[in-house]
Amino acid sequence: MKAPADLLLLPQWVVPVESEGTLADHAVAVQDGRILDVLPADAAQARYDAAQTIALPGQALIPGLVNLHGHAAMSLMRGFADDLPLMAWLNGRIWPAEKKHASDAFVRDGTLLAAAEMLAGGITCCNDMYFFPQAAGEAFLQAGMRAMLGILVLELPSAYATDADDYLARGLATRDALKEEPLLGFAFAPHAPYTIADATFGRINTLAEQLGLPLHTHIHETADEIQASLKQYGVRPLERLARLGLLGPNFIGVHAVHVSDAEIDLLAQHGCHVAHCPTSNLKLASGIAPVAKFAAAGINLGLGTDGAASNNRLDLFAEMRLAALLAKGASNDAAALPAAAALKMATLDAARALNLDDRIGSIAPGKRADLVAVDLHALSSQPVFDPVSHLVYVAGREDVTHVWVDGKLKLNDRRLVGLDTDDLTARAAYWRTKLTA
Repeated sequence: MKAPADLLLLPQWVVPVESEGTLADHAVAVQDGRILDVLPADAAQARYDAAQTIALPGQALIPGLVNLHGHAAMSLMRGFADDLPLMAWLNGRIWPAEKKHASDAFVRDGTLLAAAEMLAGGITCCNDMYFFPQAAGEAFLQAGMRAMLGILVLELPSAYATDADDYLARGLATRDALKEEPLLGFAFAPHAPYTIADATFGRINTLAEQLGLPLHTHIHETADEIQASLKQYGVRPLERLARLGLLGPNFIGVHAVHVSDAEIDLLAQHGCHVAHCPTSNLKLASGIAPVAKFAAAGINLGLGTDGAASNNRLDLFAEMRLAALLAKGASNDAAALPAAAALKMATLDAARALNLDDRIGSIAPGKRADLVAVDLHALSSQPVFDPVSHLVYVAGREDVTHVWVDGKLKLNDRRLVGLDTDDLTARAAYWRTKLTA
């Protein structure tokens, strides 16, 4: 008698990520939102009586991509402030617009737009940092996307909160309201060392340890940030955070562009993670992070898009390719960040940084069925010697055909499921008018 399964997927290749290489002519069985089995296709069809079987000829099945750093609601500012360096971009354009327009409605609409873009491009989970996290969480749930919601903290008042205590209180209340949602998790998100006081960092660190939550912050993004820290505190930002006790296995440093060899050793010694955002770093002229050195030191690296206001695309396929090429060019080593490592950064390693690697990030029995099918049979992909190489150097998000989150179909033959694209376009047009009025 055959065993029951909700879904049986039959791609040409399964890319487990957890183990190197690919599995040709294998199947993935899914039951109750969980990966039940990975086995040869013939054996799978003999063993399982699936409610639905989907053949995916010429396609690679990969784990859902994990976006380690983003500001989802800022999709409504895509192209709003281009071709500016970071602080001019923030002070002159972004922060004034946020002060005027950030609201529950803005965040809900912007996050829903971002979730649609990410799902269509194979991103099934993102680590978000923005105002009004409850509205963001509700949007992610509406889209059926997995997300880590940042408990954002600033010293500065905003439309969302008045001071650091208020940010923390509101963020923790959101966690209390949404913590039972299986697709949502939480992380502390102090904005950056230049916007957070020592006492606030201390309180956040205590809470993070008590609640067992990751902590992620922008760090060493620009050379100016480091000079300002030396002037105000007498030490570079990472040393300051180390003295405050923040560095450890739950710490995710976002950007980490301008770091010394000693600081790389410091991050490695403390078991920290780095969220690498290559496109945003380049577009804001922040610089090129020393990814090859991070990898050589054993630091766990994940990939992030940052927000659409500083990237313009929420596209992890583009980030994988760019990250691999930059690492090679910057290190003069063609073997730096090979394709398999870049794919791992966008999946399992990013999941590990979020303490989610026991649930997502690879295709293995027992994990949640966050899965993505990528079409590699187009003329532009021929011939296929190595599917993993093609996923990084050839394929793009336009090649994503199907996406499942927790076993639920979210993209079917390149069409979003459960989201009205015309409605999203209309909402984006509304906010474009508001922001330019």
